[in-house]
Amino acid sequence: MNWTKYNPPDHAREILSQCPQVTVANSTEELVALACGEQANKSFEVAYDVPGKGRCVEAVVTRVRNGLAVNYAEPYMRRRDPDCVFIGDNLPTDKETFSQHFNRDFASVRAEAFAWLKTQELLIFGFVAGQPDMGIEALAIVPANAAFFAFGLAMLQGFIPVEKISPAFAPRAVIYVAPVFRHTHFGGKQVVVHNRQPDAYEMFSFNLYPGPSAKKGVYGMLLDLGEREGWVTTHCSTVQVITPYDNVVTIMHEGPSGSGKSEMLEQPHRESDGRLLLGENLVTGEKRYLEIPRTCELGPVTDDMALCHPSLQDNSGRLRLRDAEDAWFVRVNHINSYGTDTSFERLTAQPSTPLLFLNIDAVPNGRALIWEHTLDAPNKPCPNPRVVIPRSIVPGVVDGAVTIDIRSFGVRTPPCTKENPSYGIIGIFHILPPALAWLWRLVSPRGYANPSIIDEEGMESEGVGSYWPFATGQRVAQANLLLQQFTTHKRTRHILCPNQHIGAWRVGFMPQWIAREYFGRRGVVRFRPDQIRPTRCPLLGYTLHQLHVEGHLIARWFLQVNTQPEVGDEAYDRGAEMLYGFFRRYLPDFLKSDLAPLGKYIVRCCLDGGGLEDYEALIPLE
Repeated sequence: MNWTKYNPPDHAREILSQCPQVTVANSTEELVALACGEQANKSFEVAYDVPGKGRCVEAVVTRVRNGLAVNYAEPYMRRRDPDCVFIGDNLPTDKETFSQHFNRDFASVRAEAFAWLKTQELLIFGFVAGQPDMGIEALAIVPANAAFFAFGLAMLQGFIPVEKISPAFAPRAVIYVAPVFRHTHFGGKQVVVHNRQPDAYEMFSFNLYPGPSAKKGVYGMLLDLGEREGWVTTHCSTVQVITPYDNVVTIMHEGPSGSGKSEMLEQPHRESDGRLLLGENLVTGEKRYLEIPRTCELGPVTDDMALCHPSLQDNSGRLRLRDAEDAWFVRVNHINSYGTDTSFERLTAQPSTPLLFLNIDAVPNGRALIWEHTLDAPNKPCPNPRVVIPRSIVPGVVDGAVTIDIRSFGVRTPPCTKENPSYGIIGIFHILPPALAWLWRLVSPRGYANPSIIDEEGMESEGVGSYWPFATGQRVAQANLLLQQFTTHKRTRHILCPNQHIGAWRVGFMPQWIAREYFGRRGVVRFRPDQIRPTRCPLLGYTLHQLHVEGHLIARWFLQVNTQPEVGDEAYDRGAEMLYGFFRRYLPDFLKSDLAPLGKYIVRCCLDGGGLEDYEALIPLE
């Protein structure tokens, strides 16, 4: 087919005109067929000849009954490296530039990448990053032997068949994929370079793990567009909760990878007898259960990226958004045995269209099962197994824009005990004033034992909005855009949810599932003063005095962690000081001249040890 219909920018046109062969992908089914080299192949090694190293295998693609299963040769390549993004241009940015890190100008590497691509058989297709009228027309140029990568990108970002390409199609963004450069230029590391040029936003993916490129790299394009136009693509899942009494509450759940975004779209995981395991005490071994015969129905809206475009907003006083993606990149490390989530297991085992499985152990002509996680080492499963699922096949999926009632933020928390105090002092959920909720998005703690990225131990910030690792511009500009959301949409309420641990109790993702059931039934009616209590640590806002769910009383120590005998006031206060230290470490980065005056007041309020009444006065609720 004639690739010139895509109207590629000049540099892309030069590559496509000089390479040995160009395959214009016209459907995702064609990409599945190409992923193993030839249709008859049941498995395929994606490999490249590297000068001085010989043939290097990047990944093995296996054709299975329910799609493609891809396994990377190196455990390092099975998770996103949080420090892999660099800026190749000279436009304003707070991110590390390519020249700063590698001590050379990106222009020469760019030229070498173009020269290498001219020697390869290539795949191309067009798509829209985001959504029509609120996104960017784009073009993907991928080595033909990496068709699995193109398949994942096409599912995640959408796919425009060549016969539906309009003569007016004018890609303002191009993704170039050159995996061999990981070895020849970057010592085996993941590297993604954003190069914002006048005629096209260029993104170079020098590796084949789609997380930092096909997924988050495109996110960076949308953040750049929003920074220039004055809006945000938020890092969140969104779900419409429909109660047994037909009440509908829409919840937006933000946070870094591992903070429970995909889990917010799942039904609570039940024990074999149907009960919900609320938590297990790590000190005493005691288990607490909750019985909810009928949970709420769920209407998934977004899984990870949401467009908060100005054209979607109205006068309701609540934020409105819609999905930025065509498929969802779902982590399944918490599904480690058959029957954990039967509806999701059924959806992925017998889908109506081929899926892409990453880090899942599968055999040719077999069926990829989401609890069969690839081993990084003997008895050590990969912590980041993934499946890419088109949103069109997700049961009950909600199309179009929705209005947000509750805006939640998730934090992965470690155990906290008297012997080992930590910041794991967050109760089952907390109610936050809007100003305090904004501060949590500035510091966005990456949290405990993050399964999705390569990271060091300890509490680190994922950066403003929890999407900063994917952004290319300036952090204060993003902070101002988020602050504008919080001041404009004062009728959206804010909560904070932990996952993994509450004090000495291991809880998994149950806190956010319980919060979802509770607020779905309760709605967003304001709490009376006698229903809530200021939390001992002001950074955590308010907690409920009592929490009833379907007639069951949740024990007080799940709400106020200092009341746990294994924790107590002293360990709690040490954990609170850890949280304050974390906020004091990162908030000064935002005290720049271009931060909005209200933002400066809020940041200084925290640094000066302000109380809840101070935060409430800065952005009053409506």
